[in-house]
Order: sequence, then structure tokens, then C-alpha cells
Amino acid sequence: MVEVPDDATVIVPTELPGLADADAAVSEALDHPLSGSPLAMSAAGAARVVVVFPDLTRPMPNRTVLPPVLRHLERCGIPDDAVTLLCATGTHRQATPAEMRELVGPEIVARYAIIDHDADSADHVAVGEVGGTPVLLQRHYVEADVRIITGFVEPHFFAGFSGGPKAVCPGLAATSTILEAHHPRRIADDDATFITRVGNPVHDFVRAAVALAPPHFSVDVAINRDRQVTAVFAGPLDVAHDTACAFVQSSAVQRVEGPYDVVVSTNGGHPLDRNLYQAVKGMAAAERIVRPGGIIVMAAACGDGIPAGGAFAEVLSRSRTPDDLLDAAGGPELDRWQAQVLGRVLRRATVWLYSGGLTDAMITDAMLVPVHDLTTAVGDALSALGGSRRVAILPEGPLTVATVAPSASVPGTTSP
Repeated sequence: MVEVPDDATVIVPTELPGLADADAAVSEALDHPLSGSPLAMSAAGAARVVVVFPDLTRPMPNRTVLPPVLRHLERCGIPDDAVTLLCATGTHRQATPAEMRELVGPEIVARYAIIDHDADSADHVAVGEVGGTPVLLQRHYVEADVRIITGFVEPHFFAGFSGGPKAVCPGLAATSTILEAHHPRRIADDDATFITRVGNPVHDFVRAAVALAPPHFSVDVAINRDRQVTAVFAGPLDVAHDTACAFVQSSAVQRVEGPYDVVVSTNGGHPLDRNLYQAVKGMAAAERIVRPGGIIVMAAACGDGIPAGGAFAEVLSRSRTPDDLLDAAGGPELDRWQAQVLGRVLRRATVWLYSGGLTDAMITDAMLVPVHDLTTAVGDALSALGGSRRVAILPEGPLTVATVAPSASVPGTTSP
């Protein structure tokens, strides 16, 4: 909880009600997709089927979406041993057995083969090239007779939106392919930002890479702040994802009249705030509406730490200034993309971080300011800036795309 001035602006997505029967809604979407054949018709007779689902860093309602998908496969005669579930981790860590049971449900873990993707494994195959870069995707995905992807759509701080093709690239891609998708030159592009897909070099690469081995059926959902499904979009990848993005954009984008001196943000809560790496997204959401020289007060649990021993921690350990984080002279590097965004945020504003999972030293070493009480931090931030100041709150962090009206645009941000 945090107490803020009475005139503070609270900015949240337009709240949509959860569906009364999400299981039935998913089943209906599988039977009557936005275009193309129903799932049962697409999968009938397949000897090998893969179903892709998001990893533990995403608040995807896997336990709502996967059961009806698997029931449909069973009904069209696909035996359990012909179905493999692929957890799309990208470069994130793999789940523990207990975390996987929580992620998809113990019944699914007991019944089906599940592969937690490892971007560094040799189990990838080349499917073609994009701009001269080989695209390597997980072997089980590529070799399946029927490829089904599932995901949820939210604004993404440099890919435009999550869901859709991101399940495959970076979700099931080899590290070398992921490094190209997140190349420093792509991240530095002004169009590599929230809700922008057309002309976004990150999204352009991802979509082109996935087109080399596209899924046969895609299921995207939208969710509200209670993690309830608000809509289901099924069918061919392009149609399903395009429709889902338009739906989410209509509720996520909230316009404001001008920049704020202090912006309080989160990373949308568990599981999005598992670590500092992920929490950069909430900082990027606040960056859109904080004035130059302002203060971002960030709250993120970071129960997994930075995480320690990862590539992001390594980049932080050898960086002393925001410019160091932005320096990509060495070319593509694992997690450099997150460091670039953090560096950009810190060049614009100071970030004060409240986190139970990080020590003060860890926070300071990341060029952030540790705080131990959010209400006190807001008061101190106002005092530091002096006088009456504009304050905004982003309780949902990056799930809200706060956008300054064009007449009062914030330098360095892009309006849709």
C-alpha cells in the first residue's frame, strides 16, 4: 500500500469483466475460430502434435486454456503419447517440478510429456534465414505434424505486444536467434516500444522468423487484473494475434495531458515481478510519462533476485553509468536488451526501488536508489523535487500504456 497526494492521478487499463465460463469460451473458439478450420479438423490424423505454452514469468492462465485444447485433441483421436507440451522459456530459467505442476496443473504433468525449452541446447534445427541470420527453432516444434501455440496478449515494452509469434521466437528459439531478435540496433530504434508493431524492428524479425515454421493453430487470450480471461482469439496466427492486439490496445492505452514529476509504478505483481530483469518493464512504463529529471518510485518483489548468476547481472556488474548500460559496441549479448532499456530509463529519471527480494547493495549496484517504505518514498521524492508536483500512479505497471497527448508529448516517447 502507498499513500499519495489527493490530486495524484491513478492510471489503469479499462477494466473488463472475466468471462462467466472461460473453459466454454476457449472450447467455442477452438470449434469456431476467427478464420480457417476448427482445431479438431486441423489436428485430425496427426502423428505428432506439440502444444506451446508460456513460462513461469507470465501470468498466463495455462490451467484454463490448456485443458480444453487437450480435450479437443483427445476427441479427434490423438493419443496422449502423440502430444508433447513445450514450455516457451526463451532465455529464462526452467521451472522446477513443483513450479511446473503449479504452472499447468498436476493432472497435465502426470498425463503428458512436457519439455522445458533450453535455448542453449543442441536440440534446435535451422528453418531458414531472416536478413542473413539463421533461424534455429526447437526440434520438437519444427518436426511436429501439428503445431499449436497458446499465449496471452499484453503490451510489451519493446516488441509491441506479447503473445502470438513470441511463443515461437524467442520462446522456442536458440540463443543465437534470440540475440539477433534482440539486437542492440533493434532495441535502440524508436519504434521498438509498447503497442507498436508496424515498423518495429523487433516485431518484424520475430514475425519473419516464425513465418519460416508457422504454427498451424494459435490461441491467444486477454486477461484482466484478476488474471481472469476476458476474451479468446483462435485461428491462424496472424488473424488471431492481430485481433487480440487490437482488443488489448483498446483497454490498455490511457491518455494523459502532460508528463509527471513523480511516477509510482509496479511490474503488475506476481509472476511478472519475479526479478529485477523483469521489473525493468514497469520502469519503462513509467518512463513514458515521467518528465526529464523526474523520479520513478518502483515497487517489485524480485523474489528471484536480479537473478544472480545470469547475464543481466553480469552486465550490471560491469556498468557504472546509464551510458555503460546503453553501450552496445560489442554487439549482441545475452540480456543486453534489458540493460539498454534500463539505461534509457535512468538517463531520463532517477529510479527509487522498493523490493523485498533485493538487498540495498544490490539495488545500489544497479544504479537505483533503495527505499523501504513507499509512502515515505513518495513524500521524499516530492521534497527532493521541491514544491507542488504532479504525481501519477501505475498500479498495473506495464499492463497500462500511459500515453501523453500529442500536444504535450514527452520527449523520447512514441504516441500510437
